[in-house]
Amino acid sequence: MKSKFDAILQPEQAIYLERLLPKSEGILAEMEKYAEANNVPIADREVAWFLETTARATKSKNCLEIGLAIGYGAAHLAKGISDDGKVLTIEPSQQMIDLARDYLDELGLLGKVEIVKGMALDVLPDLKEKFDLVYLDAVKTEYAEYLELCLPLLRVGGVVIADNLLWGGAVANESSVEKDEESTVALQSFNRMFVNHPQLKAQILSVGDGLGYGVKIA
Repeated sequence: MKSKFDAILQPEQAIYLERLLPKSEGILAEMEKYAEANNVPIADREVAWFLETTARATKSKNCLEIGLAIGYGAAHLAKGISDDGKVLTIEPSQQMIDLARDYLDELGLLGKVEIVKGMALDVLPDLKEKFDLVYLDAVKTEYAEYLELCLPLLRVGGVVIADNLLWGGAVANESSVEKDEESTVALQSFNRMFVNHPQLKAQILSVGDGLGYGVKIA
């Protein structure tokens, strides 16, 4: 137990840590502005940095992303993988795919990203390749199903990262669920499954809106 269990979650600490991160520039900054102006959910900047850092640290070559949106997370994964690596990302919206292609092309990363159009639950059962890193950031009520379909595709020693597991704090309030009740309840269940999964050594970090981090051990 920490000497003060909530020390790292105080607003002033969160603001301090956010300010430490170098500001995004160029196309990445443009993507952040577009997402904010158009209410498009993308990874928090600290989560995006975590993705890139993890891809580099694990020497990942093949990554799987569920939920492309405008390509912000995919861009950071692509920056972190080896030059001959690939990010395979699944996205059902053609509008998002078109935007992501343009942004990734401007970043010089389009050649490292393979986009599959479709619903993840339909696409995942047909995938055969092995991945070093899996990133979940799509429909929250489907997270548990994503995980079970992705684990056979993840190599032992590979990493699975899941975003938004604190869900704005709603998952911690057992007595009053207000923010999208169905997603909140689903994430509460997923979180319990994730940290206790027999194939994972996993925990949930106070990064962004709660980031699940697990290493496949079996």
